[in-house]
Amino acid sequence: MLDVRTGDDGTVVITPRGVFGSDGGGELRRVLVHTVRRVRPFRLIVDLADVPELDPLNVGSVAAACELGDDHQVSVEIVSPRGEVSERLAAAGVPHQRLRKSVH
Repeated sequence: MLDVRTGDDGTVVITPRGVFGSDGGGELRRVLVHTVRRVRPFRLIVDLADVPELDPLNVGSVAAACELGDDHQVSVEIVSPRGEVSERLAAAGVPHQRLRKSVH
């Protein structure tokens, strides 16, 4: 499951829920790319609080969204990643300053 909402200030928050494995990997990537390239919010938050596991394809998609955001002047922040998910994102090149403990 994947929720997308826009805040009053224009920030887009994408909240995946559950395990994101290779069987449904394309959905997260499509939403991330669409949001950065087409919606182009000033700020994009990917809230991973409800994601206990993220497969390598999705880890790569989140990491690529950070770089794509830089190219399109969209600030991408990854919040509330659980231990192993956070480690995988860091290993994939997501800078530690983009990994935050909570949305606020």
